[in-house]
Amino acid sequence: MTPHPHTPGGAAATHISTDLPEPAVRANAWASAARDDAAPLRWLLAAGLLSLLLRLWIGITFPITGDEAFFYWWGVYPDWGYSDHPPMVGWLIALMRAVLGDSLWAIRLPVMLLPLGLGAALWWGLRAIDPKRAAWAVLFFWLAPINWLNVLITTDTPLIFWSVMSVAALLRAEGRQRLDGKTYGWYALSGVFLGCAFLSKYFSVVMGFAYLVYFVAYRRDRLAGLGLLVVCALPGPAINIAYNMSHGWSNIMFNLYNRNEAEVFEWRKPMLYIAMMAYLITPAALWLAIRYRRALAAFAKVSPSHRLLACLVVVPLVFFALLSVKKVIGLHWVLSFYPFGFVLLAFALPAEKLKACARGLAVFAGLHVLIVAGLYMTSLDTWRSTKLYPQIIRSYKAAEILQQASSPGIVLMAEAYTAASLYGFERRAYMPVFGVGRFHARQDDMLVDFSVYQGRAIRILTSGKPRLDEFQPYFKSVRQLEFVQNGVTFHAVEGVDFNYAAYREGVLGTIYRRFYNIPKALPMTGCPFCERYCGQVRCN
Repeated sequence: MTPHPHTPGGAAATHISTDLPEPAVRANAWASAARDDAAPLRWLLAAGLLSLLLRLWIGITFPITGDEAFFYWWGVYPDWGYSDHPPMVGWLIALMRAVLGDSLWAIRLPVMLLPLGLGAALWWGLRAIDPKRAAWAVLFFWLAPINWLNVLITTDTPLIFWSVMSVAALLRAEGRQRLDGKTYGWYALSGVFLGCAFLSKYFSVVMGFAYLVYFVAYRRDRLAGLGLLVVCALPGPAINIAYNMSHGWSNIMFNLYNRNEAEVFEWRKPMLYIAMMAYLITPAALWLAIRYRRALAAFAKVSPSHRLLACLVVVPLVFFALLSVKKVIGLHWVLSFYPFGFVLLAFALPAEKLKACARGLAVFAGLHVLIVAGLYMTSLDTWRSTKLYPQIIRSYKAAEILQQASSPGIVLMAEAYTAASLYGFERRAYMPVFGVGRFHARQDDMLVDFSVYQGRAIRILTSGKPRLDEFQPYFKSVRQLEFVQNGVTFHAVEGVDFNYAAYREGVLGTIYRRFYNIPKALPMTGCPFCERYCGQVRCN
């Protein structure tokens, strides 16, 4: 019996000889279906292995960045929180240092393995809905260029992991028909993971808001599950609040006040957000999403799990779109929601378009791999005429620069946290930041007591040619120094006989007024900077 070419599957079936008996036709059809089912598996193995090898290569050979070096010190000094963010990445780096040693590849290993862990979590949460579509979802996500190139350990690394784990557990709960003990257990586990995400970064609040929209709009019959989820997530915020109360509300001051004071509306900000999202979605996926927008719109009508996935895509997109009116939305801001866009696409696209989407994603990822290969074929001299050349030399030649800058009896500092973190990582000795600095990276305020440098000679590495009059008030005498490395001139100021009293008045006083104007409504049990500056929890 031969299928009619106009029936579903008929076009493919016309290749089967009509002379074969019916069992042979059926066997050939089954073999063809098996090959189709195996396609995602072959692609998954190739994408997973090749992307892992590339990440390992980049992670081992690419020098540490300023942000990574800054977070490295969170792992050296583990705490319940830090100046800018909650503590999870510091805990992660501390764990890697303790288990694998104090090396760059060791602290980067979690992010190099992260896509594999996220793929496993997505499969765990989605397989009960449709295992074949779940495999395509993991494949789409693994083919995204960022999962081939990202090797930087940041606060986003644990945030993405715990966020996806929370969603996976919630999908397991929503896939169960009855509200029994096992279902409530999945809700509780989702809440625990969400609390861990909160201890990674505050963007987890957006995920919690997406959960709220989902339950209120579609699952009011399961608000008890949401309540249990929230209760199990609360230890995360509780730890963070306790830390902030005892540390001058440093997280809150940074994220809600200091970093937002100068933000105003500019048209370029929402335009940059749109362009960034188009890039992250990738051209092939974006084209298919537009072409099959009706299928995507109908996706949420299928089941509660589908509605949840739709909320996890739409709610963050709208939230960040509104925020982009005044803020430049960084690429890393959306990464904890990024995987679910590919899940939505894998589950909503027509089956015959899945391979086309995968091919388009693979081509786009391949272009990025070729670019990276081209970059690795260059030398330092290739970049000599670019604006990035000084920063490149600072990263690749930090040891040589420090060798020139160091001198017996001299205390080394830098005037910016990026340079201080990079040089400190190279020396494996914390390097203080001299001066007021910016609202970013106020960890110095927690760690450094400048009074111990009274009377010492200090050499301050600067980002450009320094103005000596800015340093003169804090020393008996100052002089300018220059070091040449690979054709780049690096500058420093050497000050003799450091005057802490003058520094306290001129620099620490400015820091206090600018960054520690803590609202009186916020209760405080401690503030390391204030206690060192004026001897009280809250200075007058």
